Amino acid sequence: MLMTDLSSAPMGRRRVLLAGSAAAAAIGIGAGTAATRPESAAAADTATGTRDTDAICTLTKELTEGPYYLDHALVRANVTEDKKGVPLELVLTVVDTATCAPLNKALVEIWYCDALGEYSGFVGNNGHQEPDNGTFLRGGVLTGTDGVAKLTGIYPGWYRGRCIHVHLKVHTGVTLTPDGSFTGGNEVHTGQLFFDEKITEAVARLSPYSTNTVPRTPLSADGIYGNGGTAAGLLAVTALGSTPSAGYRGTLTVGVDPDA
Repeated sequence: MLMTDLSSAPMGRRRVLLAGSAAAAAIGIGAGTAATRPESAAAADTATGTRDTDAICTLTKELTEGPYYLDHALVRANVTEDKKGVPLELVLTVVDTATCAPLNKALVEIWYCDALGEYSGFVGNNGHQEPDNGTFLRGGVLTGTDGVAKLTGIYPGWYRGRCIHVHLKVHTGVTLTPDGSFTGGNEVHTGQLFFDEKITEAVARLSPYSTNTVPRTPLSADGIYGNGGTAAGLLAVTALGSTPSAGYRGTLTVGVDPDA
């Protein structure tokens, strides 16, 4: 049984539809991204130096979806929009846990809160008032033949009762739609991505994160992560520069059962 998210936000869902430029922002990484696309799941492991052969065959733990999901968000690699914060790159390799083979054309979807702990579509639940278009820090991309999905955004903020995290879904067999979204397919994984506490502490000292006065729950005290390591979504994080403001890259191999 999945654990209940500790937020008190409403549980409603609604479809996010965009017109115009949304379709043009569809698949692939945006220009200027520093990450280099690995040619295979094994190459990704070698590049980070943090994975071994057994790790990529581990079924990634299912974790609660939480109350902030919106159905069928945009298919796009850069989810930042106008949100300010420390740059974040995510390089996620999706593999079949039974065979270790990378999954091609799996849609990897993420959503998370901004530096003040607010989710698009639910702004105000963490006590801050700001513009809410229902789309910031939401999106997803299709994996390539190497199983890799690359997304860019900002380092997440936090809200009451939860450590810093990014929500994750993996879908197979989706159909892309003209409005820049997707439909159909099979949802094969729902989980969350987590960050080392030392990195979070460094980011939390920077603006605009430092203006978030809501008490921050550390990773060790989070009731959903539960000290589950990479199987529960703990990212291997590397710096993109010499200071925290330069940003970070988080990598993880996500093992799924495509027949689930």
